[in-house]
Amino acid sequence: MRDTGVTVSPLPGSTHPLSCSSSVQDLDYLSEGLQGRSDSPVALLFDALQRPDTDWGGTAESVLRWRHEPSRAIPHLVLGRNAPGGAWHSIEGSMVTLSRGEWMGLPDLPFKEWLKQKRRGLRNNRATAEDIAQYYQHYVVKKGLQKNFRCGTVVTSVRKVSAGSISSHAQRDLQENRGSLWNSSEQSTEIFQVDGFFKTVEGDKEPFSIYAENVVLATGTYDSPTWLGVKGENLSYVHHQLSALEEAVKNNSIGIMSDPVLVVGAGLTAADAILFAHHCNIPVIHVFRRRVSDPGLIFNQLPKMMYPEYHKVHQMMKEQTAACAGPYECYISLPEHHVLSFGKDRKCIIQDKNGCQKAYKISMALVLTGSNPNLSFLPNNGIDLAMASDQPVNAKRNPIDVDPFSHECTQEKGLYALGPLAGDNFVRFVQGGALAAASSLLRKANKNPP
Repeated sequence: MRDTGVTVSPLPGSTHPLSCSSSVQDLDYLSEGLQGRSDSPVALLFDALQRPDTDWGGTAESVLRWRHEPSRAIPHLVLGRNAPGGAWHSIEGSMVTLSRGEWMGLPDLPFKEWLKQKRRGLRNNRATAEDIAQYYQHYVVKKGLQKNFRCGTVVTSVRKVSAGSISSHAQRDLQENRGSLWNSSEQSTEIFQVDGFFKTVEGDKEPFSIYAENVVLATGTYDSPTWLGVKGENLSYVHHQLSALEEAVKNNSIGIMSDPVLVVGAGLTAADAILFAHHCNIPVIHVFRRRVSDPGLIFNQLPKMMYPEYHKVHQMMKEQTAACAGPYECYISLPEHHVLSFGKDRKCIIQDKNGCQKAYKISMALVLTGSNPNLSFLPNNGIDLAMASDQPVNAKRNPIDVDPFSHECTQEKGLYALGPLAGDNFVRFVQGGALAAASSLLRKANKNPP
């Protein structure tokens, strides 16, 4: 599974008040020119110091040492729909991470050490979604950050307003939240107004408005699954999340004797669905547009030793096509095919690269072709912030345009983007982005910044 998180930080600040012992260094200078699997130089610097030789399979310890400096903590509030850990709570608990388990750890609390305390270990150096979700929740408690988190909140709007237009009560709260860290002589003429609602235990919605000089966006891309845009895709048996299959198996509406489940897509989530169905002996028809040998296919980029289950799926895709029967029962691979329509009679029309069409009777369809961030709370859905400002934000093809050394949006000062929104899809690099944002915020506070 991909590394995901769902948080919005609407007050000035980072996710924690920890700082490394070399935090007074100039991060721009130290990270300039670094290249690697992230476009963020600071993320590459942090990753190289935290995990010196991990890309070569080494186990060298981090060269960073952490100390708690409360005097440099930045006032902040984290808003999110779920508990700390975000989307990890929505993923089936037994699913394992794509990243190595140790890459999932946060500063000053190695994931492996936490796992040992639970008397559990990694599976082929990878962690389960359940363990990751529990670890992130534990981290917040361990570091005393509960007061900074507001779970069960939905942000509906983030927009700039004139500082003079807000009420005197809101102005007083904003000034108090600055604390002694902030230089009150340089107050902003414009601030962010963050609106939304809080879900109560009784199920009611309590509206709120928060005013902040800085907002950090870290909402991930798990909210809005991609649709094919074909006829019948809104029918009840067509789903866009793996959890629909898990739920169908749980309530016995899908089983061994059912018509095949159609899985559309050639990414890791589609592979997870195939593995889950295969484990439950549920027949699968697998449709995807690319050639099996396409070098851009994710399976052709993963080391076989580290990801044996995904390479098993890749092998099935190659050996078990409709034209050539293979050794795998209850599975048919249809490469270079695409879906034309879904019918009310649960028949799906599929077309190959030559234009030939065929109807398949299915029990349910899983369209797992990726997802996009839900930025409906931003003006124009955040499109104006993207690298290509005429296209929607997309983690892989069109992330938010940020300064590489601060992660501040180039088109909106005071607004920051982390993780997939800024093009970093792995937890190991998200932390460096958070450090870059914290450094920028501390510069604004006229304190010794990292």
